[in-house]
Amino acid sequence: MKAFTLVEMLVVMAIVAIVLALGVPAYQIIQARAKSAQCLAHLESLGAALNLYLGDHQMIMPTLAAARSSTDEELPVIDTVLAEYLESKKVFQCPADATLWKTTGTSYYWNNALNGQSAARLNLFGFIEDASRIPVILDKDSWHRYSQNKVNHLFADGHATQGLKMFVE
Repeated sequence: MKAFTLVEMLVVMAIVAIVLALGVPAYQIIQARAKSAQCLAHLESLGAALNLYLGDHQMIMPTLAAARSSTDEELPVIDTVLAEYLESKKVFQCPADATLWKTTGTSYYWNNALNGQSAARLNLFGFIEDASRIPVILDKDSWHRYSQNKVNHLFADGHATQGLKMFVE
């Protein structure tokens, strides 16, 4: 029976190291993009909950704080106001957020410039009226490092995407 030589063992180890060096970063990218896709799905679920809220409140946007620094604060925020319209509170956690949601109750900001506005006549800064260009809920941090903008957004028309659209074309 022939044994492996030292050179053969070193060649095999070098090949394994090269495969690992190429495979691990690719796996990390795939995993990060999957988390970003889950985050987009969570934002769309929050959009559906917001629509249910609007149906119960004469199509008037809620008056919420953008965020809170701790769950100890008693502020009306998305995870307190929209929770009753969702099956699970897991929707408030972006899968890429490992810590912030634990202390604040959610991984997402509310665009409080929309507070109290009629959903039928939303405008942002007085000149953006296209619902597909008005961000409503967005990530609190840039967790999505393998996407161009790193922050996911839910827009007033209900679609979620990985970046802001240009305000003026």
